Amino acid sequence: MLVRTIQQKIEKQLVPNKAVLIFGARRVGKTVLVRQILEQFSGRTMLLNGEDYDAQALLEEKSIANYRRLLTDVDLLAIDEAQAIPHIGEKLKLMVDEVPGIRILATGSSAFDIRNQVGEPLVGRGSSFILQPFSQQEISQQENLLQTRRNLETRLVFGSYPDVVLEDDREANVEYLKSIVSAYLLKDILALDGIKNSGKMMELLQLVAFQVGSELSYDELSNKLGISKNTVQKYMDLLSKVYVIFRLGGYARNLRKEVSKIGKWYFYDNGIRNAVIGRFQPMALRDDVGALWENYFISERMKQNLHGQFNRNLYFWKTYDRQEIDLIEEAPDGLSAFEIKWSEEKVKVPVAFAKTYSEAAFHVVNRNNYLDFI
Repeated sequence: MLVRTIQQKIEKQLVPNKAVLIFGARRVGKTVLVRQILEQFSGRTMLLNGEDYDAQALLEEKSIANYRRLLTDVDLLAIDEAQAIPHIGEKLKLMVDEVPGIRILATGSSAFDIRNQVGEPLVGRGSSFILQPFSQQEISQQENLLQTRRNLETRLVFGSYPDVVLEDDREANVEYLKSIVSAYLLKDILALDGIKNSGKMMELLQLVAFQVGSELSYDELSNKLGISKNTVQKYMDLLSKVYVIFRLGGYARNLRKEVSKIGKWYFYDNGIRNAVIGRFQPMALRDDVGALWENYFISERMKQNLHGQFNRNLYFWKTYDRQEIDLIEEAPDGLSAFEIKWSEEKVKVPVAFAKTYSEAAFHVVNRNNYLDFI
């Protein structure tokens, strides 16, 4: 069993009369992580599944007396899929405030839902974490360097969802990823009132998948899909809130000619990206190797940022005269630039960037040195 990078950080936050929230897409391992934390916890625990009617019934009566009675001998209450419980934010607040010594750990797949319910009531009463598919750092617990290098192309095609990493059968992984896309990917979004057109949303995801690493215009997507620009923006926002895709904005600080308004979009997981467009061919047979490599490296840096809770902001950089850099990271300790190349080739830092950001570290990342950065 792989130990998740954020487990120790979560455990440190499990203190009396505080709540810890874990968000993430479905099937990334939130339930397994919660069970591992409960196994390591030295006190008395209770685990509830928010989608279970009995669990919902136990918490239905929103009263101090009910929660004190329920949690009399409990030191740590864990609620999986907490967003399924009505008014969960108010209920957690009441428990945290009125049950002496209680610690609460809750997970939620639909971040926009549980945060809307939980965010305001729990201000000052806890902390939150985001769990992604396995990072290479986590996978390295069971792989040596040779195995990691041999498995790189598999990661680029099938991604790093826990069940995929732990399964060696190619066909089984294809079917698993297809099932995630068909059964889980849009489940949280389509459960919302007013979101009815799953076909258009899937078409939108396919357009994003085919243009990974390219600048995307809402107007262009609107024209291709035959839906309004506002609807496109709404769908993209929702897809990011359930951790399917994420946006990099343009980095601009000094130059008037820097591009800053148009964004690039990436998938949190390469396997999901390939499942959306139904492409699982080996790397030797693909024409999108550069896009897969760029998506993989940037998503790994994003996982590193989220799991390690680094305070980094991620961007791309481009000028109107077409000088560009794939990834810019702005951190408290300085600015770093990454040019991402599948093959080993010499790349010079763009002149405009070097002059404007002379203090920035510049790295060329390829398949021979990428492990130094993830």
